[in-house]
Amino acid sequence: MEIGPILRAMLRNKLGVVLVALQIAFTMTVIINAVFIINERSRLMARPSGLDEANLFYLSSIGFGDGFNEEISISDDLALLRQTPGIVNATVTNAIPVSGSGSGTAVRTTDDESQPQSFAAIYRVDEQAIDTMGLELIAGENFTASDILIRERNSATAASKTVISLAFAKVLYPDEEPGEILGRTIYQGANRPQQIVGVVSQLQAPWMGNSNVEQSMMVPENVSDGASIYLIRTEPGERDRLMVAAEELLVASNSNRIIRGLESLEQTRIDAYRIDSAMSNILWVLIITLVFITCAGIVGLAVFGINRRRKQIGTRRALGATQFQILRHFMIENFFITGIGVTLGAVLTIAFSILLTTNFNMPTMAWYYTPLGMIALILVGQISVLGPSAGAARIEPAIATRSI
Repeated sequence: MEIGPILRAMLRNKLGVVLVALQIAFTMTVIINAVFIINERSRLMARPSGLDEANLFYLSSIGFGDGFNEEISISDDLALLRQTPGIVNATVTNAIPVSGSGSGTAVRTTDDESQPQSFAAIYRVDEQAIDTMGLELIAGENFTASDILIRERNSATAASKTVISLAFAKVLYPDEEPGEILGRTIYQGANRPQQIVGVVSQLQAPWMGNSNVEQSMMVPENVSDGASIYLIRTEPGERDRLMVAAEELLVASNSNRIIRGLESLEQTRIDAYRIDSAMSNILWVLIITLVFITCAGIVGLAVFGINRRRKQIGTRRALGATQFQILRHFMIENFFITGIGVTLGAVLTIAFSILLTTNFNMPTMAWYYTPLGMIALILVGQISVLGPSAGAARIEPAIATRSI
């Protein structure tokens, strides 16, 4: 192999080689980290909430006037919704998973307030919530109607039972199985003990960007503050029709309140991840643009080198060099240039990844991203230079030795 002539040719065009190598290094650094960010965002967006999202929608009821009785209104509304054909079940809640709005609480496994706390989203629901949401109860039992507590917003009383998510159970009792923690008491402050009666496989918090998104608990209570959120589950394929029908039913049933905020849970998920989706799309555009620019740079350098060496190529062809040897010469030359670029790019990629991890709370990038990126950029370089190299290989000796 003609390593010596290739290296000498590269040294005669040091500026072009350096510029293309730097371009490859920069492209590799940006692309690998961008792909990693896209994959992380896609992983987050694909996380299930634990709910039957395809068949769920919700709306809010806000009462006004002296004639509005919230407790009676909730009871009548739920009865009306549950008897509507096509509606599987309905529940009242204070928050919707994935929505970005809700309540949280700090919980201890002991009444000693000096002990560490664990954070969880708190859903105030009735005994129909687990069925309405489509949750999987993996241990224990559901609430009963007699468990439901109606209380004022600032009341010190609280429901005595709770159903928690499996993820939260693992935080509170990391060495025990879900069935083993049933009957245990947890505390929201020293004066609010609650007994764990059940564990569901998954129930996400409303805040998708929170590190504790899988930690949640349900309590059988409703806070009287004039506003209620109804979460409604329909039979498959009936959601969109029943969204309109349910709103009309509730509007007609009580004139002392307004109905607003009608939305499907699928749309809520789209809205919750809109920024992440837009970021991924922007990064894909950036990746495609950088790959195109890098390919153009590689092709430009190769064409420039071939035009400068047309006589040399012709001489080699006249001395017996085959088309394959000429093709191989330029492919190897590109391999060297790309190799320099991806080696520098690997260093920059790792450095930039560390920067993202330490300053922007990004997870650590898996080790295989860098070698895969190096291989991908080398292949891009080889494909880019293949056309100009094939053109150089077709140069005839007689034509190449003429004056240019």
